[in-house]
Amino acid sequence: MKRRGVVKAGALAAASVALAAPALSQGRIEWRMVTSWPRNLPGTGTGANRIAERIGQATGGRIIVRVFAAGEIVPAFGVFDAVSQGTADLYHSTPHFWFARSRAAAIIGSFPFGLTTTELTGWLRNAGGQAMWDELYARFNLKPFVCGNSGPQWTGFFRRELATPDDLRGLRFRAGGLIGGLYQRLGASVVQMPVGEVFQALQAGTIDAAEFAGPWADGPLGFGRVARFYYRPCGQEPSASLETVINKARFDTLPDDLKAAVRFACEGYNEESVAEWDHFNPLALKEMVERQSIAVRSVPEPILRAMAEAAARFIRELREDQDPLNRRIIESYIAYRETAVDYAAEAHAPVNAGRALARWS
Repeated sequence: MKRRGVVKAGALAAASVALAAPALSQGRIEWRMVTSWPRNLPGTGTGANRIAERIGQATGGRIIVRVFAAGEIVPAFGVFDAVSQGTADLYHSTPHFWFARSRAAAIIGSFPFGLTTTELTGWLRNAGGQAMWDELYARFNLKPFVCGNSGPQWTGFFRRELATPDDLRGLRFRAGGLIGGLYQRLGASVVQMPVGEVFQALQAGTIDAAEFAGPWADGPLGFGRVARFYYRPCGQEPSASLETVINKARFDTLPDDLKAAVRFACEGYNEESVAEWDHFNPLALKEMVERQSIAVRSVPEPILRAMAEAAARFIRELREDQDPLNRRIIESYIAYRETAVDYAAEAHAPVNAGRALARWS
């Protein structure tokens, strides 16, 4: 895999010229999608490609989407501004990258011990989450759609085994979004960097550990070649949503049938994405363990308890956000999460316990 770093300012300026307003050719609209992912990275890079295909199919070819990977035109973390400012038409990324703009936006991406994949979809579709997300992103001239979810994310790759919370203190850890905020509260030295730069940082010893997604995407990135201890999901990220976000001014100019087609394309891929991750993650994990000698570990109980306590303190801090809309989103998320956790204990936990007893091989 070819890994690209962040493009320099001169290249970004040139890109602004290249990414002009959508072209109209014989009634066809041409859109440029920028992404936060290396080209064709399983689950994220491939997902961006599939969304572009779906939009073309759903609109009968009236909208054609060209996909640009991270660093090809704008940096991985530059996609939000590029689409907001209209130098690109849409992007594929994750809301948890935008915590500096809005902690509420980042929560929609992922929060430690927060909503699962299906719960997040339920909150967005049935409890007003999408309307509040629309209101928040409208401030930036953006129209968001949830468009992919990896399910429970793995805790990450570590150079050495973990035993107690003391092992996290001073650990140089690549962790994205609010997950990084959690580890900072546990004493880690958190590094934010695009996923395409992580392997080199691990290899050079610049960082000691890194998290990204799950086996399907993590395997091709090669983290296990230099950090062989791979820690299972533990609640750090019960789900991690991806987003397709369109320049709002351009979306608003579409006729109603094309708006609906774009929405259906994104919603359809969201469901497809969940099925892909659930299918490919176990296959990729088997490959990593058998052929790459990855050592799979569970997060030790003392660390898990420290993480849960830190997450509870963190969410209390976020509830004090000075922005009324951010507070409204956060309070709605918390309320939905409390109901979902109670029901999961009544229904999902007993089912999972029973399935663990019913071994078929």
